[in-house]
Amino acid sequence: MVMDINEVQEYLPHRYPFLLVDKVVELTLGESIVAIKNVTGNENHFNGHFPGLPIMPGVLIIEAMAQAAGILGFKTLDKKPSDGSIYMFAGVDNARFKRQVVPGDQLILKAQYVSDRKGLWKFECQAYVEETLACSATILCIDRKK
Repeated sequence: MVMDINEVQEYLPHRYPFLLVDKVVELTLGESIVAIKNVTGNENHFNGHFPGLPIMPGVLIIEAMAQAAGILGFKTLDKKPSDGSIYMFAGVDNARFKRQVVPGDQLILKAQYVSDRKGLWKFECQAYVEETLACSATILCIDRKK
């Protein structure tokens, strides 16, 4: 394991119930990251999405991929939120959902660095359950001072 939950929390300002990365298992600065989100039935969004048929909302899958990309950006720049920097979600393009994500699944979040200009970073991201693609998207994040 590259980063446990304690180190993840050093690089993401999110906290329960919105912290969607449990650990990082691979990280190559300036290139790519592989992170894990364990999907559990006690997560609050399953109360309403959908009763009797719990499915993780697509927007949360995209947010989980963006958080993984944010960790890659922060680690690459050697910055932390405690330094006064925050990585904000700036956009999403080409989002595609291929498989439902349900309690008991483990999301494998992958992000690959594509480019950055003037603090705007672009990543190609995927979320897998086992080896099956659940979601893919191009995600933009912006580095800003808090």
